[in-house]
Amino acid sequence: MTFPGVRIPEQPKRPTLEGSVAVRDGRRISFAEYGSPRGPAIVWMHGTPGARRQIPVDAREYAAEAGVRIIGIDRPGIGSSSPYLYPSILDWTEDLLLLLDALAIDTLRVIGLSGGGPYALAAGAAMPDRVHGVGVLGGVAPTRGPDAAEGGIIQLAVHAAPLLAATRVPLGVALTGAIRTVKPLAGPALDLYAAVQPPGDKNLLGRPEFKAMFLDDLLNGSRFQTSAPLADLLLFTREWGFRLDEVKVPVRWWHGDDDHIVPFRHGQHCVDRLPTATMTVIDGESHLGGLGIAQKVMEELLALGQ
Repeated sequence: MTFPGVRIPEQPKRPTLEGSVAVRDGRRISFAEYGSPRGPAIVWMHGTPGARRQIPVDAREYAAEAGVRIIGIDRPGIGSSSPYLYPSILDWTEDLLLLLDALAIDTLRVIGLSGGGPYALAAGAAMPDRVHGVGVLGGVAPTRGPDAAEGGIIQLAVHAAPLLAATRVPLGVALTGAIRTVKPLAGPALDLYAAVQPPGDKNLLGRPEFKAMFLDDLLNGSRFQTSAPLADLLLFTREWGFRLDEVKVPVRWWHGDDDHIVPFRHGQHCVDRLPTATMTVIDGESHLGGLGIAQKVMEELLALGQ
């Protein structure tokens, strides 16, 4: 079904490998792989919302050219990953271990964008012998426990947590139905969203390759279910299951100084508490700024642990 005058950008190339892996309790976790199947591995954790294909086109191209293996992972409740609410973000790493073993990955680096940041840090805390480095792009900060940061939009989720917990499943069903209904208007809807963003995100979302990537990821990931973003929000209102000072592996954090979703001070708050972290300020960029420097991020992480 199409509408006159509505044009969806050309879709990016499909992943080189896409599928799912059996994890605990009869569930499955789905993934998409780009680049070289035998190169050093980078696990890429998508933002909230997002899915396994939320990986910049230039990162995919760099992986192919440099012989790097990128694996994007669907969190439970998006794509083909079974719906599930972890008791804490740290618990996710037990499923990650099973996926890594199934894909024959011994060592890796992990990148997390926004809501994927806590999951990337959890991997560093749980697997210091396998994770050589963690990259965080505008990552969410803790809201509970000794590492909690004050303020920010995430506090809306904290206040709404009881309602989210009670309505997460029906809300996920409704969200999936809504996305299916407006699918033909996904391009104009993304343009409308971009129009009200700060200059950094507006410019990035205006680039055809980024617009195509986001639309492909959203429409592919939400074909069957869309409860993962709601599960993320609930987990962000709980303690993560680990302290930031327990992440002993090297962490490289990039944050736009004009981030309107996760305040820059939240990023600095986390970096100050991580034992081996460094902060790189992305001047003039807002929340998605880290996606625009994906190759630089990958190069810096690949240099760790060598």
